[in-house]
Amino acid sequence: MIPETLPVPSAAQRVATPRRFLMCPPDHFEVAYSINPWMDPEAPVDASLAARQWESLRDAYLDLGHQVDTIKPIEGLPDMVFAANGGTVIGGQALGARFRHPERQQEAAAYLRWFRQNGFAGAALSRQVHEGEGDIVFAGGTVLAGYGFRTDEAAAAEVTSAFGLPVISLRLTDPRFYHLDTALAVLDDTTAAFYPAAFDAAGRAALASRFPELIEASEADAAVLGLNAVSDGRHVLLPVQAAGLTAKLAAAGFEPVPVDMSELRKAGGGPKCCTLELRS
Repeated sequence: MIPETLPVPSAAQRVATPRRFLMCPPDHFEVAYSINPWMDPEAPVDASLAARQWESLRDAYLDLGHQVDTIKPIEGLPDMVFAANGGTVIGGQALGARFRHPERQQEAAAYLRWFRQNGFAGAALSRQVHEGEGDIVFAGGTVLAGYGFRTDEAAAAEVTSAFGLPVISLRLTDPRFYHLDTALAVLDDTTAAFYPAAFDAAGRAALASRFPELIEASEADAAVLGLNAVSDGRHVLLPVQAAGLTAKLAAAGFEPVPVDMSELRKAGGGPKCCTLELRS
């Protein structure tokens, strides 16, 4: 929660900075298997709708002045659309992901190849199981590392070695929020939104120590992946269904940009899952 003794910044005080993102078109998107609680192979998926929702997200980034690169999707890798899981890029250095589930493991080579061919010559594949920005979240001078479902706790040491930044490990406790980016969104260097029940007591304490401003999302907003959001420091792109969180962000001086990612949510993804930030 934002302490009552601190003034709440206005929208004019929140500063947007241009970002460079990597996205993967959902040309082969489907729910063909189940590796998280959101996925039901028996439920119908509208691939055309998923494509339109993805395009709307990309267009929203472009309208805000951000750069969007794309990686070519590969047939047979339906979750490749979730670019955030392909790796972590900080300071021009890329650490490629190592996926836990066999269904996604071939994505690692595709993303690593893209990194090496697009200005990240020193890109390396992780030795530990970690699923990129799904669980490795940049927070200014520190990195937050989620673990418990899809990333090993031991990945934190490798992240520290790769980027030279201190890492705060956070254990995830609710299988619905299997990646850190489904339970927490870093909004700027001093502000984050999170769903407290997705973390253990130590994790909640660590977040309270790291962020002077913490915005709590309700279970209803977390359950529509409202925290799977992307912030440029002022604008926050988040699922349109997360109405309560949208209001809280606006009250905290951010400019919410609601987008509908409901079809991609059938595989457990939202705006952040579809977006890997390329930090130079």
